[in-house]
Amino acid sequence: MNKIILFLFLSLILSFSSYGQNINTEKIDQFLDVLASQDFAMGSLSISQNGNLLYQKAIGYASIDNSKKTPATTATKYRIGSATKMFTAVLIFQLVEEGKIKLEQKLSDFYPQLPNANKITISDMLYHRSGLHDYTKETNYPDWMNKTKTHDELLEIIKEKGSDFEPNTKADYSNSNYLLLGYIIENKCKMPYAKAIEKRITSKLKLKDTYYGSSSNIRNDESGSFKYSDNKWNTVKKTNLGIHGGAGALISTPTDMTVFINALFTNKLVNKSSLSKMKDLIDDYGMGLFSNKYGTETSFGHNGRVEEFYTAVWYFPTQKLSFAYCTNGILYPRTDLIDGILKICFNQEFTIPFSKNYNLKSEDLDQYLGQYSSGQIVVNCTKNNTKLLIESKGKTFEAIAIADNYFMNKDLGYFFEFNPEKRSLLIKETDNVYFLKKVN
Repeated sequence: MNKIILFLFLSLILSFSSYGQNINTEKIDQFLDVLASQDFAMGSLSISQNGNLLYQKAIGYASIDNSKKTPATTATKYRIGSATKMFTAVLIFQLVEEGKIKLEQKLSDFYPQLPNANKITISDMLYHRSGLHDYTKETNYPDWMNKTKTHDELLEIIKEKGSDFEPNTKADYSNSNYLLLGYIIENKCKMPYAKAIEKRITSKLKLKDTYYGSSSNIRNDESGSFKYSDNKWNTVKKTNLGIHGGAGALISTPTDMTVFINALFTNKLVNKSSLSKMKDLIDDYGMGLFSNKYGTETSFGHNGRVEEFYTAVWYFPTQKLSFAYCTNGILYPRTDLIDGILKICFNQEFTIPFSKNYNLKSEDLDQYLGQYSSGQIVVNCTKNNTKLLIESKGKTFEAIAIADNYFMNKDLGYFFEFNPEKRSLLIKETDNVYFLKKVN
């Protein structure tokens, strides 16, 4: 996952300081139902506290085949992408606890042919500090994402792309780190990664819906992924998950993932010392975990993306709250979807889109008019009677109000959040957020 997007995501969703004992499940239902009715999102949500399931709901469809649509249920399984990395880190720390591997052990003990292998440690890879180039970038990955690749073929790709920086000089997200950690797990466990996951994690926690996805074929109760365009959900190219191994090959449900992350933070998978090391941050990276501060509280977890699947799995230690959301199709900004759900959970003020009748008068639009700029992006906001018009790069389109200070153009997939007091504008897409200041 792109690091900038990750931190934009975190800064938006984690802005509360207390947790109410009672979650307003009715309001979450209303919010998710609106997203589904507007074709803004599909997916599934689970929330638990102290290991007890508080809420679960699925919206949209698991599969769409021409006119046949299969609704998603809470049993629908999703590809969780880089959230797999938490599982991989757990396996590594289990091996450390068993004395089968050391964090300071060199990559050269396993793959001496790789760049800087004699300098890179297991710890460096867990922290994304190895400098190894990401095998999914600048390698024509879209051309072979649905093909089978052997370990040797992927190792050769990593070898050929070389090193992006000297080991342990900085952090930069690279899937190659966790792909290799998955291979090392296979070496030390003397079994495939899939079997190690089953033996060491899923069987212990009775996670019947979490397993290794090894091909591009979709099995029963597994969801496809879709992108919204031309007023409909369209199937996207499938990935052969076997390519990604410990970097992103797992399939799961939100409910299983809340069980997993609760078990991790209650020391059912690794001991307290190992968990402490996983949470210890260097340059904003933990070992298999990311973190965010909000007030005096801290949350831990990981996001994931593969195809049009997006996953968010987070744990709030003070409240002992576990949260997991998976989507297989989304048009609404991800940051705002998660932000809305968590604001409801934490009893923060939140207006559900389309919950009011926004028949704005012409004078209501005056506070939004003017030119906004980020330095690279410039937009001009004007009006035509009661219509808000936005112009950028010579093209003008209408933005419709769907919440307080919040507008959208569904056809283009743009959402606009104005802050008149701060003279600012956030332009949002599904996976990007751009900050602009009003200049006149």
